Amino acid sequence: MGLFTKKKETAIDPEQRELIENAQARVRQKKNLYRHFVVFLAGAILLIVLNLALGIGEEFKPFEKPWFVWAILIWIFFFLVHLINVFLLGSFMNKKWEKEQVDKLVQKQKAKIAQIQQQIDAQNPLPEKKSPLLTYPEKPFTDQNSPL
Repeated sequence: MGLFTKKKETAIDPEQRELIENAQARVRQKKNLYRHFVVFLAGAILLIVLNLALGIGEEFKPFEKPWFVWAILIWIFFFLVHLINVFLLGSFMNKKWEKEQVDKLVQKQKAKIAQIQQQIDAQNPLPEKKSPLLTYPEKPFTDQNSPL
């Protein structure tokens, strides 16, 4: 194979492509959650070491607890929000749910437009069109009555 050879493109139907893209997005969500958890663990250990081993912020004890406890609790809250977003909301508020919601709204809009169009048609009926055959002279054109 040469350096500049073209890759063969495989034909993937749009539905299969959408499934693949959704799966990839879901994997990215989970990967980011796991990464968040690892960073949380490392950060929590660092905060504990900073306070207990190095004595940083020893005098600051809100509500009789060391400051790192409060920092870790706040971080746990954000991690739980991330966890809920990935596993609970992500599982039922997915692309399929979004598509269903969009379809419902489009149907409601179409129904509203049809209702408004009926009201307009009832209030302002179009004039009746006359048949084009009735507008022509009844006699065929001859040289004497030709319009030209």
